[in-house]
Amino acid sequence: MTTILEVNSTNLLLLQLLQVGVPTQAATSQVDLVQGVIQAFILGIVQGITEFLPISSTAHLIIVTKVFGWKELGSKDFVDAIQFGSVIAILWYFWAVISSLVKGAITAFKTKDWESEEWKIVVGIAVGTIPALTIGFLLKDVIPESSLIIAIMSIIMAILLGLAEKIGSRKRGFATLEIRDGILVGLGQTLALVPGVSRSGSTLTTGLFLGLEREAAAKFSFLLGFPTLTIATLYKSLKIFKMFESGELPDNIVILLIVGIISTFIFSYLSIAFLIKYLQTKNTLVFVWYRLAFGISILLAIAAGWPG
Repeated sequence: MTTILEVNSTNLLLLQLLQVGVPTQAATSQVDLVQGVIQAFILGIVQGITEFLPISSTAHLIIVTKVFGWKELGSKDFVDAIQFGSVIAILWYFWAVISSLVKGAITAFKTKDWESEEWKIVVGIAVGTIPALTIGFLLKDVIPESSLIIAIMSIIMAILLGLAEKIGSRKRGFATLEIRDGILVGLGQTLALVPGVSRSGSTLTTGLFLGLEREAAAKFSFLLGFPTLTIATLYKSLKIFKMFESGELPDNIVILLIVGIISTFIFSYLSIAFLIKYLQTKNTLVFVWYRLAFGISILLAIAAGWPG
């Protein structure tokens, strides 16, 4: 009897350390530092890779944290805050493009050159940012995050991306962008408020439907998402630091945030570089098939009894 109890106690301890499928107590004032660092680093990898590939970072973060039972660091506030690494990655990778667009738009404004390429793109990005920020703010507390919705939306967006790949003319380069494109792609971006859609996926799909070349659609997707991602991340970061000051979060949350942000930055930068180069010569069908497999796998898991 003693041996059985010892074995069961050991197994329970191991499962609690991994936090897989074991009920946990309410969040305490401290998360184990080693365990927290590992979780934060892994969440940064997931966020960094999936933020810019058209497969939905929110969906993958939700599924990963549910599967492993990471309740403290799996909270929406934490995973949204580490997106700051993705913001830095966009700024770093596209610094030359962003600075050129801003300088060109300022010059166009001064000279009243409303047909300037830089002016149209910057205004398009600014106008296209408004729908996602407005709807996101209004619906931030009512948007569902169920695994079933993630699965369904992953499959729907896979079909739409496949159609865009098939129907889109892909004859328009980055220089042909108009303010209208910013508005339409911005509206497409609002769909990403639903988990499983993917911000980069919805904007890339919209861009392809508008006849943009794959690389141009991806580039515009990243630039259009930059203001939205930045503002949303700053909002969440301020919220999480207020919670920290009031004692609602673990004492070592700052260290874990730094680890998560650094991890997110590294893998976000690699993800951006990969996708831009990949779409120069290849289509998006690999992401279509991945999304289908991802969505179907979740549906099968739910059908098999996984609570999601």
